[in-house]
Amino acid sequence: MRTQEQIREHYLIERELADRLRRAEKAERRKLYGPLYDELFRRVPHHPQLLRKADGALRAEAAANQLRLLSPFLGPGMDFLEIGAGDLSLSLEASRRVGRVFATDVSSRMTRDAKASPNFRLLAADALGIPLPDKSVDLAYSSHLLEHLHPDDAPDHLREVARVLRAGGRYLCVTPHAVYGPHDVSRHFDKCPTGFHLREYTVREIGSLFRKSGFGRLRLIYNTRKRFLLVPAQAGILLESAIRLLPAGLGGPILSGPRVQCLLGIKIIACKSG
Repeated sequence: MRTQEQIREHYLIERELADRLRRAEKAERRKLYGPLYDELFRRVPHHPQLLRKADGALRAEAAANQLRLLSPFLGPGMDFLEIGAGDLSLSLEASRRVGRVFATDVSSRMTRDAKASPNFRLLAADALGIPLPDKSVDLAYSSHLLEHLHPDDAPDHLREVARVLRAGGRYLCVTPHAVYGPHDVSRHFDKCPTGFHLREYTVREIGSLFRKSGFGRLRLIYNTRKRFLLVPAQAGILLESAIRLLPAGLGGPILSGPRVQCLLGIKIIACKSG
């Protein structure tokens, strides 16, 4: 459990580094993502991601939760790509279930000391490029990555994912919902994200981004007590519209409920067009 002083220290450092990304020109940003995240982890040794990396039980729990989401889409012989793989726990677990696993992450501090697996390959990549040939992956996955990209870089990321997917390949993208954010460390201090969440999205915005980047057949994944349900993205858009109609003062209490937040957490599975 971190102290309030540690949380504030984290917030001030992350906001400082995130502002450098927000102000940077496109060509400069591409080179900045990795060094800035490495600097964050160096200056904030109590960062939650570092604490989880140091705790085997927490790593295993996080990987198991993600595998539960991914399992219906994984299969023997498929090629799986995890983007923003962090400590690589999920990628290495997934390597037991598929043919090959590729992983990328901008932070060398997070991927350091990971165990090897014969069918696993860590790719040297920046925040946007994926060093794989066209049409080489069946399933791509990212969890809490899209919101960390500059809004001007998000379309480039999605086009790159579409490029490496085979025809009919799918991208499962998990990202927090803007309507009850912010979700980065700035949630303790600000009403909008000012840390490394450079933009948080609604389902409508996500759907538009995906369709413009070569994806179709968008479905949201909703978590029930027993299983995951696939529903049309339009259902999420309708829910957003209903929330906007709530009387002033009711939105906060309703959105704070865990079941509503579960519905609003964006888990979208998109199939490559063509």
